Amino acid sequence: MKAVQFNFSYLRYGLGLTLGRFFPSLLWNGLSTTSLKEVPPPDLPGPDWVRIDTRLGGICGTDLGTIYLHTSPYYTTVTSFPYTFGHENVGTISNLGERVSEWREGERVVVEPTLWCAPRGYEEKDWCDHCARGEINLCQRYAEGNLAPGIMIGTASQTGGSWSSNFVAHQSQLYRLPESISDEDALMLEPFACGLHAALRDFPSDDETILIIGAGTIGLVTLAALRALGSKARIIVSARYDFQAEAAQRLGADSVLIGGDIYEQIAEEANAQLLKPIIGKRVVIGGVDRVYECVGSDRTLDDANRLARSGGTVIIVGVPSLAKGVDWTAIYSQELRVLAADRYSHSEQFKGKSWRTFALAIDLMSKGKADLGWMVSRRYKLEDYAKALGDLHKKRKNPIIKAVFDFS
Repeated sequence: MKAVQFNFSYLRYGLGLTLGRFFPSLLWNGLSTTSLKEVPPPDLPGPDWVRIDTRLGGICGTDLGTIYLHTSPYYTTVTSFPYTFGHENVGTISNLGERVSEWREGERVVVEPTLWCAPRGYEEKDWCDHCARGEINLCQRYAEGNLAPGIMIGTASQTGGSWSSNFVAHQSQLYRLPESISDEDALMLEPFACGLHAALRDFPSDDETILIIGAGTIGLVTLAALRALGSKARIIVSARYDFQAEAAQRLGADSVLIGGDIYEQIAEEANAQLLKPIIGKRVVIGGVDRVYECVGSDRTLDDANRLARSGGTVIIVGVPSLAKGVDWTAIYSQELRVLAADRYSHSEQFKGKSWRTFALAIDLMSKGKADLGWMVSRRYKLEDYAKALGDLHKKRKNPIIKAVFDFS
């Protein structure tokens, strides 16, 4: 079968870093670390595993960051090469391991991609402390157990990923899909779960003013999650493109900032004061109560700290890399609370009940609290992956919120 894979070598990595900024297509045409290959389907790693025939495989910003070689080498300690991209998914079970009894071939499912203790072969009594508490995103065994290293399906050599016609998953990772949830909505469950986890890390009060920096998929699903969970806070979204601004308005933003000076705009929105230091960015006195940073760039990480009020909260949702030029003085001087929201867990607290984030996402979608399938705005065949990556590299010309590989 064909699969889009990442395969590290120092030569290809160095070539991509050196020339990729000038010739972006080099990053995915096989000269650097990403290429379309003919590979054998992955074997079932054990009797508790199933094979999934991919229906849709999503292209995530973290995938693009990896292809562009922006991702921190921090993650290479829990990655095995070569691996097939793709953790956003919806598919159909096509093969069952010997010990799988609660699932049937032909069932439509979404797979929670995290490779925590259970998929790695550990019995419940031997799970790490974090997995035992349901904090699977903090698992301590991503490089141990019966699997090669990998945080998620789509970053591990043995599992494959949704950028191919099939991949494998442990039965603990499977979620049935009600008929009311379309394939497009199901594909959005994984990013929506990220937004839900970010919202539930420290749920805002209704009298807060919130800034979401970034109106790509993660910023939009964070907005959708806050509204789906019932937040009545005033939410401002900073968008880069008109189509993102329209999406944010559709999802319930009270105000959308696009173009212009974000410092002046936030000063006006939050009735704050702007001061100019002798050099560098301006200082905001009295910014917003809470900032969700959903981009992960050097500039937006620095802006997030500067645009929060004294004693405010900054939640990092976008995956940061090797940030340069982030002035920590704002964190110190204003005694900001800085939290991180990484993926999803099995211990979300909502309305007096503990939820798996994916289960909560499915519940909210099935009850009509979140409609996200319309965000799937561009489909590609896998063999057209180079066009897909080229289009996503030029978003100003291509109004794409979520691009997918379609295997139907």
